[in-house]
Amino acid sequence: MPKGRIALLLLAFVLSLWAPGCGGDDSGDASSFRIGVMESLTGTGETYGTVANQAKQLAADEINAAGGINGRRLELVVEDSKCNAADAVVAYNKLTDVDGLKIILGTSCSSAMLGAAPLAEADGTILFSGLASNPDIAEAGDYIFRTQISDIEVGIATGNMLWSDGVRTLATITEATDYAEGVRRTTASQFEKLGGSIVAAEQYGSDNTDFRSQLSKLLATNPDALHLAPQSEASAGAIIKQAREVGYEGPIYAETISIGTSALEIAGDAATGMKAVAADLDPNNEKGQEVLSKFRERYDYITLPWHLGSAYDDVYITAECLRQTNDDQDADGFRDCLYAITWSGAIGDNYSFDADGEVVGLSRVVVEVLPTEQRTSERKYRVLGPAPDL
Repeated sequence: MPKGRIALLLLAFVLSLWAPGCGGDDSGDASSFRIGVMESLTGTGETYGTVANQAKQLAADEINAAGGINGRRLELVVEDSKCNAADAVVAYNKLTDVDGLKIILGTSCSSAMLGAAPLAEADGTILFSGLASNPDIAEAGDYIFRTQISDIEVGIATGNMLWSDGVRTLATITEATDYAEGVRRTTASQFEKLGGSIVAAEQYGSDNTDFRSQLSKLLATNPDALHLAPQSEASAGAIIKQAREVGYEGPIYAETISIGTSALEIAGDAATGMKAVAADLDPNNEKGQEVLSKFRERYDYITLPWHLGSAYDDVYITAECLRQTNDDQDADGFRDCLYAITWSGAIGDNYSFDADGEVVGLSRVVVEVLPTEQRTSERKYRVLGPAPDL
């Protein structure tokens, strides 16, 4: 055999010994279940992508410390989907073509999910998200699941909340992403269905930092309220703060991203009284509070608790389905397990998935942001009650 060929074979052998552990886990061999993770570790969704990734690692470490799954360790192979479709496709191809994975947890952002979902469906690969919420994901296919609640429910509840609060004219400002547009579209549709009027609308790019000109245009129409739908916490906080700086004194309505820790730190007192329809962990859910406590102990911060809990639950649901199939390459068996499962965890009790892979049995609430002097590291808003159903 030629010497060059022998050298190549030796190199391939060495790489095969090294590669399984290159993700930071030295257990990447035949005794491990290997699962992909796609989160926005950078980009506009960095804050919640990072917290989701950390929550998944916390859950995986707990599972492994308790003996693993059927005696085998759970290994997470992580790629950065960067909160956009193009990078999600790159991450997906790496996890499937290079790492050979058939089950992927993610993504953080709707744009990334909608970008990767057609590939996953065509390949028969599971794509299981705890955060992506755009309504179109429900139609993405038989291998696509999520524990996040669809923006259809957010929009209907927000439209109902606006109408119930006496808002009749509304101005909107929306980031140009699938998630944000999904929130705006469904909110506006429900609000107009009830008799409300959208008097002005502005959209902005994810690289925007100064919104004063757009806000001035919106506020010149003298709306009863301002609604914002951001993709990133940074833009959410900046819009809230700048709206007050240009003289707006009326009510502001938003969604989950806008009540994140980073968003409220940027907005400061300008966010006081802002209302949002959001997913929130039930204070009476012992599992949810236990997860928050463990997360804070390990990482020394908390943001977007529900997103954190959703990502955590996804890993434990994954572990249960792997326990049943005992095969991380059996995407069909994993899919059938998800369709059949009923779960109780950090984000709620006895929830399941419908025929579209949509989560059933979870609900959102209306929250109101507290004054800065009342905000704590644990709680920056108060829950007013269930999302309204008119």
